Amino acid sequence: MKALLLTREYPPDVYGGAGVHVEYLARELQKLIEIEVRCFGAPRDGAEAFEPWGALADASSALQTMSVDLAMAADREGADLVHSHTWYANLGGHLAKLLHGIPHVVTTHSLEPMRPWKAEQLGAGGYALSSFCERTAVEAADAIVSVSTAMRADVRAAYPAVDPGRIEVVYNGIDTDEYAPDPHTDALVRRGVDPTTPIVLFVGRITRQKGIVHLLDAGREIDPRAQLVFCAGAPDEPEVERATRERVERLRAQRDGVVWIEEMLPKPDVIQLLSHASVFCVPSIYEPLGIVNLEAMACGAPVVASAVGGIPEVVVDGETGLLVPVALGADGSPVDPARFASDFARAVNELLADPARARRMGEAGRRRAVDDFSWRAVAERTVALYERLTAP
Repeated sequence: MKALLLTREYPPDVYGGAGVHVEYLARELQKLIEIEVRCFGAPRDGAEAFEPWGALADASSALQTMSVDLAMAADREGADLVHSHTWYANLGGHLAKLLHGIPHVVTTHSLEPMRPWKAEQLGAGGYALSSFCERTAVEAADAIVSVSTAMRADVRAAYPAVDPGRIEVVYNGIDTDEYAPDPHTDALVRRGVDPTTPIVLFVGRITRQKGIVHLLDAGREIDPRAQLVFCAGAPDEPEVERATRERVERLRAQRDGVVWIEEMLPKPDVIQLLSHASVFCVPSIYEPLGIVNLEAMACGAPVVASAVGGIPEVVVDGETGLLVPVALGADGSPVDPARFASDFARAVNELLADPARARRMGEAGRRRAVDDFSWRAVAERTVALYERLTAP
């Protein structure tokens, strides 16, 4: 059997959870079946990469994305099945299904209807195109893989035309050999982080979805004896970047120990930061699962996270961390952002005040990551799905 994997992100250009998923899934799948990865961007090892059409250089980024999808779908190369990830590649998978008569599997890492703020990032017309690509592919797919039961419910709510029998839950995984506690501190020192002082850590993109502005607001109420370390880069729209920068400056004027690392760090540096986090924070307002939760847990960090999406399926409240409830409005934002920030700060302070409890939670999180999540299991379940779809 041969499968085509279509994705926007692939090493070395990985900046989000979907890219991490494809990177590790591809690694494990190639041990079981033949695969070919097709991705966006410049040429690289391990994948065939495609750039947007030059004639669209001044066009909408969503239209440029669709041009890559057309190119990715053109050749079958003996594949028995196509598997696409995120709206960026979904249309390519759908077109390959139609053109070559092969089954199409869609993995839903997020859903456009659940992210109305994407209209600010892509523009109203671009968001209409991204929504079209996703809806067309999901509703016609032979199977939809959801990365959590919460995401499965979201698929059913967003796309009621989809037969529930075509939706299968397969959790994200984590490489617990790679993501493991690192006792060294050289990466922390290089980035201006004091390893002898408690660390409250955020790692993620500057995007409304990840909720960094709410964590920065919470920072005013977090124990001032702790460092607040924000490893946050790749802003997805100017307004969110501006709001983030304003809050960082205001926070620095009010307290010491605010460290903003404005770049996507190498993986070993991230692992070292996670390993030394007194509390790892995930203030997301939308998170189908959140691989970053697994990464932190695998490194032994206790997690404080918003109780949204699939996060409660990963972070066990009171055992591997603390969950913070948040009521969301129709636009996906907290109904009462000030209360959410205060509640988040209170949970962080609860663990900062009891290091022994936080340490036990980190150890429990490590055990849960090792025992319950593995990329090998994800790949085996994925291949079993492929085999069902391609059976005579």
